[in-house]
Amino acid sequence: MPTANIVNLFDETIFYGTITVEDGRISQIEHLGPERTGEPYILPGFVDAHVHVESSLLTPPQFARLAVVHGTVATVSDPHEIGNVLGVAGVEYMIQEGKRVPFKFMFGAPSCVPATAFETAGAVIGVEGVEHLLGLEDVGYLAEMMNYSGVLNQDADVLAKLALAKAFNKPIDGHAPALTGDAAQQYIDAGITTDHECFTYEEGLDKARRGMHILIREGSAARNFDALIPLLAEFPAQIMFCSDDKHPDTLAEGHINQLVVRALEQGHTLWHVLRAACLNPVLHYRMPVGLLRQGDPADYIVVEDLQRFTVQQTVINGETVADGGKSAIPDLRSDHVNQFKCSPKKPEDFAVPAEPGLAQIRVIGALDGQLITNELHLEPLVEDGLIVPDVTRDILKLVVVNRYQDTPPAVAFIKNFDLKHGAIASSVGHDSHNITAVGCDDESICQAINQVIDAKGGLAAVKGDAPHEHDKEVMSRRAFLHLVTTADTQFLPLPVAGLMTDVDGYDVANQYFALDKFVKDDMGSTLSAPFMTLSFMALLVIPALKLSDKGLFNGNSFSFDPLQIVK
Repeated sequence: MPTANIVNLFDETIFYGTITVEDGRISQIEHLGPERTGEPYILPGFVDAHVHVESSLLTPPQFARLAVVHGTVATVSDPHEIGNVLGVAGVEYMIQEGKRVPFKFMFGAPSCVPATAFETAGAVIGVEGVEHLLGLEDVGYLAEMMNYSGVLNQDADVLAKLALAKAFNKPIDGHAPALTGDAAQQYIDAGITTDHECFTYEEGLDKARRGMHILIREGSAARNFDALIPLLAEFPAQIMFCSDDKHPDTLAEGHINQLVVRALEQGHTLWHVLRAACLNPVLHYRMPVGLLRQGDPADYIVVEDLQRFTVQQTVINGETVADGGKSAIPDLRSDHVNQFKCSPKKPEDFAVPAEPGLAQIRVIGALDGQLITNELHLEPLVEDGLIVPDVTRDILKLVVVNRYQDTPPAVAFIKNFDLKHGAIASSVGHDSHNITAVGCDDESICQAINQVIDAKGGLAAVKGDAPHEHDKEVMSRRAFLHLVTTADTQFLPLPVAGLMTDVDGYDVANQYFALDKFVKDDMGSTLSAPFMTLSFMALLVIPALKLSDKGLFNGNSFSFDPLQIVK
């Protein structure tokens, strides 16, 4: 029976009291008097209103182990990453894995698998698959409708999926970057109620005024908190906090609790902030998460104060899942489901012959902390009739390899990764999760990609020096599960769908930190999260210029563009 200052988010009061828990529910809340200075506070737990668990590189049990330490009791989770690899079976895998731990995952039915028709995924989740998933008690909503052009153009499959969500009386998540005005209204009129893709205050304001719930995103790749947080004061009932994609090293440091502190530091009221962090997601998604009411599930956190929000204890269904900064969720192993069918590559596979009359090439301009990119037209470096990376101008080669079948790789060029030598590669490549690589030379690119292929998933960094014989022997091992480090390479295996690992989440956080540091300190990247940025360079539904396994893609016109611009 915890006794502390109790925070009531419904009448916006704080009183000193005792909570009685029976059979995982709050049976009584006793008022003992006014708030007492110096005593801890009990409040509802934090909810991440939109996250792809797979982007943490951790299986659901491992994700939960890290999240509960920061006061997170639940997530609204879109499993479309594994859905693109393994289809409905992948979604069901996530649901079952989530049930193994005392954490409240609300999974959605992915609405766009594959995300577009302009890339190769490992599976398709069509109308029948969506209907099956929405019919499951464990699936709470239709996940982000990324095909906003399909909504606006009345695509039959898109409309059928939206109709199914309405028939099952389940909310519909949105994804509509830069959509405003009449187009945004048409999107909302289709029954879509949220958006986590607002990049500017003006865009968020336009959508909020139309009644849409705005999810303020601050993850490892996209960081929109500072731009959007002013909306909280104007629309406190419509704002939620989310991470969208969060790598293990940053998850080990903090979660939604960090956004709570930042919002308070910027002058927002305690009640508005906690409404966004705790209350609004539960009410909007009708989540089975307690909100400190009699009869509710006993889901709550104990914090030291209401300024720093240092979490002392996290409780879910009456069970203590974190205490004193330590997770009480067990370290569980998981089955290694996967799909990887491509063969090793050769350096010459990535050669780009220059066309006659070549004047410029289209170059992807990566933006640190953003999913959007710029389209640049730059003069290429040509050697021996081939377009090659120009490291001195930071124009590097970008490659996407289809991991589901043997096809020629797609090759383009990218700026702002700032690698000085070597290459990095990853089997995490939104949304189809083919292999994406960026590098300074074809040999390094090939070496990094083949490490990913050999292990059937992972993150590889190749420094670019000739590998020592010992390094070759170490990297040839197929059965490794932990970070493999040599003088010239680092590799983090992801044996679950090429997206996740079931190794202890804290170990993975340390391993990922070491890998990230290697890419920055030893290879020169100036990006805050090089692997996270790389993972979005094949995400075609976010403009402007991206690369799929089928070629260079313009996200504004939704069509392929040639790499080379000839006179």
